[in-house]
Amino acid sequence: MAASGLATAAGWTGAAEGEAPQRGFYELRAYHLRPGRQDRLEAYLQRALLPAAQRAELGPVGVFLEQEGEGKTTIWVLLCHRDASGAAMFAERLASEAEYLHAASELLAGPTDNAVCERVESSLLGGIASMPRLEPPSPKPRLFNLRIYESFNTASLHKKIEMFHQGELAIFRRVGLTPVLFTETLVGTPLPSLTYLLVFEDDAARTAAWQRFRSDPEWQRMKAIPEYADSRLVSRITNKVLMPAEYSQI
Repeated sequence: MAASGLATAAGWTGAAEGEAPQRGFYELRAYHLRPGRQDRLEAYLQRALLPAAQRAELGPVGVFLEQEGEGKTTIWVLLCHRDASGAAMFAERLASEAEYLHAASELLAGPTDNAVCERVESSLLGGIASMPRLEPPSPKPRLFNLRIYESFNTASLHKKIEMFHQGELAIFRRVGLTPVLFTETLVGTPLPSLTYLLVFEDDAARTAAWQRFRSDPEWQRMKAIPEYADSRLVSRITNKVLMPAEYSQI
């Protein structure tokens, strides 16, 4: 799909007639690690990927750790691009940039049985109209909550996004569910889906904020509207609690 088509996906409109929409585009990567390979991947991120992103004038770059139990770890990386074609252009740049290829050689080369990751997943995301761009949090001890809402079809996805336009995002801010990013998935998996990232001081603050949200009178009123019932709009919710890496820029 052309960049102009991505920029006019349902759920998004520009700020004014005839103006280019000030929408952010993001690549979200999930590196599913093999046991005992976390140090090697983090070395790659710090020495190869993040410096390459800085040279390409991308940023900020978020790096978040998810401990899944049984020794399993996933590292999530969020890359901020200037436009919808930025992810492809960045990949092309990496494939031909000598400085990056040299720094990344330890990860990219080597026998198959020494591979760092089981797999890497990547999605291209676009900001929604009521929060078009990333809002970086203040640099202090914190954790993040990544949530992905899969919908039955594009119509149900756009209805779910409409809820945030019509007041749900305002409720989030009021009760302490502080947003960093609100997006729809444009390319990748799962489709169709809404992906958002929240920030908290700690897990106790996360739990308390969700409790305030669930009992909020305005939210109770909104979720009782039949056309907004989750059973009609949402097929699956993925909920991740992530810790930022020390070198994360978000």
